[in-house]
Amino acid sequence: MRIGFVINDYDREEPYFTTTRLALQALQMGHDVYYIAVQDFSYTASGQMGAHAKKAPAKKFRSPQIFMEAVFEVDKKLIESKDLDVFMLRNDPSADLDDRPWAQYSGIVFGQLAKKNGVLVLNNPDTLAKATNKMYFQYFPEIIRPETIITRSIAEIKSFYAAHKKNIVLKPLQGSGGKNVFLVNEQNQNLNQIVDAIGRDGYIVAQEYLPKASKGDIRLFLLNGKPIVIDGKVAAIHRTQAGGDIRSNIHQGGSVSQAKITRKIFDIVDAVTHKLVKDGMFLVGLDIVGDKVMEVNVFSPGGMGHACRLNDVNYFEEVIKAIEQELD
Repeated sequence: MRIGFVINDYDREEPYFTTTRLALQALQMGHDVYYIAVQDFSYTASGQMGAHAKKAPAKKFRSPQIFMEAVFEVDKKLIESKDLDVFMLRNDPSADLDDRPWAQYSGIVFGQLAKKNGVLVLNNPDTLAKATNKMYFQYFPEIIRPETIITRSIAEIKSFYAAHKKNIVLKPLQGSGGKNVFLVNEQNQNLNQIVDAIGRDGYIVAQEYLPKASKGDIRLFLLNGKPIVIDGKVAAIHRTQAGGDIRSNIHQGGSVSQAKITRKIFDIVDAVTHKLVKDGMFLVGLDIVGDKVMEVNVFSPGGMGHACRLNDVNYFEEVIKAIEQELD
């Protein structure tokens, strides 16, 4: 198959990224691989989704680092939807929120056009258009969600703070990756300043604090609404935050270890599967604390390479096989 991977920008990619590993795996399995940055789209005269893409050389590579360097050295060439079978949206709109707001929705918009042109687009761009902020999460079953309000009213937030024994988490409605996430409690009472800082960029999510979050969270990967399991090993990692930080994100200094998958976690999966499948969410990352989901990552969930290393299995191959089956 011919598969295009959409990224934010070449300068931001790293060899250990899940996108890099997926692209390399697809190439190793005999598929044509294209990289497309969100600034390189085009609407062509024939009404097709077009893109100035870099095609990966059809050869073997000893490492993701060498693979990525080889791809990025390739000159861009204009392709159209008809040149692709699969269009995989792996860019994160929130990464362009501050510096390139025009780029946030480019992947979704041109992904919708590619879908109209008959290309298999993963994840479904029509649903991704509804999931560009954390409000999407509030449409999942209430039983798996922490209690939450979304507002710009300081009075509402103060009332919520008092109701939760002065222990809540505040974060922006728009964004991801642990940016501007704050724990507000009696030791950190800068509530007004935090609300002002987050509120400058839009709405504020106030969420009950889950004490179990102090021990980190579990990033669980789902494929078509189901955990990826090889030889009884589930594609998941336990992320632990750096000292003094409430965020478990790896690029915010968090560390990773093997995840313990409990019956509660499978119950959570059962609760979210129907909506994820209905919405066309092919590859998703759930961030789980105890019996609650903190976030549903539908754009570019990362960390799968850590799961492969910790469990000594190749989950990337399972993802590419699943894409092949989607085309059958």
